[in-house]
Amino acid sequence: MAITITLPDASVREVEGGSTAADVAKSIGRGLFRSALAARIDGEMVDLTAPIAGDCRLAIITGDSDEGLDILRHSTAHLMAQAVKNLFGPVKVAIGPSTADGFYYDFDLEHRFVPEDLAKIEKEMKQLVKRNVPIERTELSRDEALKLFGDQHEDYKVELITELEEGAAISTYSQGDFTDLCRGPHVPSTSKLGVFKLLSLAGAYWRGDEKNQMLQRIYGTAFATREELDKRLKALEEAKKRDHRKLGRELDLFSIEDEVGAGLVLWHPKGALVRTVLEEFERKEHLRRGYDIVIGPQILKRELWEKSGHYDNYRENMYFTDVDEQSYGIKPMNCLAHMMIYKSHLRSYRELPLRYFELGTVHRHEKSGVLHGLTRVRGFTQDDAHILCTPEQLSDEITAIIEFVHDVMEVFDFPYEVELSTRPEKSIGEAEGWEKATAALIEALERNDIKYETAEGDGAFYGPKIDFKLKDSLDRRWQCATIQADFILPERFDLTYVAPDGERKRPVMLHRVILGSIERFIGVLIEHYAGAFPTWLAPVQATVLPITDRHHPYAKKVEGLLRLQDTRVSLDDRNEKLGYKIREARLSRVPYMIIVGDHEVETDTVSLRMRDGTERADVALDEMLAEIELDARLPKPGLKNITATAQ
Repeated sequence: MAITITLPDASVREVEGGSTAADVAKSIGRGLFRSALAARIDGEMVDLTAPIAGDCRLAIITGDSDEGLDILRHSTAHLMAQAVKNLFGPVKVAIGPSTADGFYYDFDLEHRFVPEDLAKIEKEMKQLVKRNVPIERTELSRDEALKLFGDQHEDYKVELITELEEGAAISTYSQGDFTDLCRGPHVPSTSKLGVFKLLSLAGAYWRGDEKNQMLQRIYGTAFATREELDKRLKALEEAKKRDHRKLGRELDLFSIEDEVGAGLVLWHPKGALVRTVLEEFERKEHLRRGYDIVIGPQILKRELWEKSGHYDNYRENMYFTDVDEQSYGIKPMNCLAHMMIYKSHLRSYRELPLRYFELGTVHRHEKSGVLHGLTRVRGFTQDDAHILCTPEQLSDEITAIIEFVHDVMEVFDFPYEVELSTRPEKSIGEAEGWEKATAALIEALERNDIKYETAEGDGAFYGPKIDFKLKDSLDRRWQCATIQADFILPERFDLTYVAPDGERKRPVMLHRVILGSIERFIGVLIEHYAGAFPTWLAPVQATVLPITDRHHPYAKKVEGLLRLQDTRVSLDDRNEKLGYKIREARLSRVPYMIIVGDHEVETDTVSLRMRDGTERADVALDEMLAEIELDARLPKPGLKNITATAQ
């Protein structure tokens, strides 16, 4: 019996009953058949070998799509697991998902992986690719799956299967003598998986729980073409050079010491100066936009955290201490103090919106395995604000925050993507509040013609949110700015205002950050700029380099003039050759190198050398001072948007 297939371009084909997606791809063209990895039938992803049951809409998935790349990477993770089992004897496999950048797999075995093992595993993987091993799907009952993996002593798979509900659909994928528990889909054979690279090793607790077994993780990446892989590997090499932990040491910006504690940052003078300038920029921009600066305490009574829902939903990430036999929570966020400031006296609708801003230092108990330089720490400072407004003001306030984020990202040359996250399973409050909050965020995004993706169930436990994922100079995504709409906590803390009719009504609260964690943002900036901060943010904006000792008096004069206009300047009067001094200044990423010798002393000028290597001679002192002063000013972004917000 013939089956009618509707393709993405709305064209229609008829195929024989029992045909597969692979048959359809082959009938369309040999090129499509060769590049086909899987298919989508009536919206559901399936293997190419899956039979087509009846009339349907069908799309062939290839490696040049996000879905295809995800399938390639997941299948390559299985290929790697098979190679590891072939090479290292008794091995228990845990999980091996694809990721945004590649894939990983976690293993439990006696052998301790070393970097040299990666080449051996890659070689075995390539042999499996050459053998063109078919990858076949099998559906099992729960009991059959338990027996299969129990007989193989695959304890981690057995644990996963045990947690599934009775009657749950269970599938496995086999390639040769290797079988893995997986929903799929996967590529039809190992010959589709030739473009990959194993990258690194790490430790990982089973299911991310420090109480569980420590496993060995292998990271890798895979692409559809060699060109894409080469591009990725080149980007990874550049990322290594830009690693903020490496540059943080070289530029003497910060350190993290075991003696102090994991995830706790020591800011050195230059790093502290970068942070101070960034915070000064933040304070000025918030004041321009009608925010009030507030400061809350580091610890608050446990009862407040219980009232807010943090104790029930977030306490595994919190630290607690006892004072005078009273339990206190060290704050992981700033919202509670801001609500208590709001409650300090009765509010009128005429006062709203109230925008409370705090550069608030918080502490969170992050697992040791996820700590990473400045980008994942246990103690950090947020550019945190909470806006309390009437429901009628909500959309305008969300729009103003969106504009604020846009203005600031432009300052740092960060394009960004937007994601809306909805109610998670673990949450508080009634459905009505969540629906209103989600609708308000969507309305503001659509009102401003902002494209966004939706992440179902990824919201905060008290409200949905908009996340801004900025893209750095290496095209990596970083989540920094966020806006959370909250109808729940104002209810829990009984926040009210007096409406025009004299009745007491409930305000809405917006939680938001622009940069997010200051530590994380500086880590991102270091890598984005490869340590070469823009002049306004550079810890040392200019250095004066006298050629010999006799030029020191004139060099000190130049230094003094720069200090008078608040330029952050250093004087390198060491008894070293000029070339050595210039090299040191360039390695320190100093924007302006000011060279003075006999000619400059005689003509009352300087020679300028920029960190990109460009040079200019005979620059008058006034011209040099004006240029550096202009380049070193704090940026003033979004004046149009600031005016709109103030109104």
